[in-house]
Amino acid sequence: MSTKPSNTPPPQTTAQATLSGVGNLIKLLPTGTVFVFQFLNPVLTNNGQCHAINKYLTSFLIAACGVSCCFASFTDSYTDSDGVVHYAVATAKGLWPSSSTEDLSSYKLRFGDFVHAFFSLVVFAVVSLLDPNTVECFYPSFESAQKALLMAMPPVIGAISGAVFVWFPNKRHGIGYPASGQT
Repeated sequence: MSTKPSNTPPPQTTAQATLSGVGNLIKLLPTGTVFVFQFLNPVLTNNGQCHAINKYLTSFLIAACGVSCCFASFTDSYTDSDGVVHYAVATAKGLWPSSSTEDLSSYKLRFGDFVHAFFSLVVFAVVSLLDPNTVECFYPSFESAQKALLMAMPPVIGAISGAVFVWFPNKRHGIGYPASGQT
């Protein structure tokens, strides 16, 4: 008696769905951007002992890293027919710049890309604006007066963002992520 292998994948267990959701949450923030912020923030805030120039430099760092988080949501990669990985920006028609021989219309912008960009920015804002050095630099009295808010806000935003990313899973394989298997 022989059995034929089934081409349908097995049903996803709760643990697999949870791990998939965590994987999508990990893709919320480009790790390089968060690393740059965590590395430069203590230097630019002078470990929280800010002067006017420190505030300007830290504001620029937060803004630049926030733009980077949003921009990463609109990047993708593809492997061409020669096996070379190309990175590009998603547009309404596909990817740009693109190879003239490849049909990349399936990579066009989607509503989920904007959702990812927004929530990436929100998560980065919470991470950066509630960083101890940033708090002490920009609003030092806030730390002692609103300690409960500082402790509760990151997990709440993380849980909300995690739920949204489970509903809108990220299909992009942007800069800094492994390339997709599509050609």
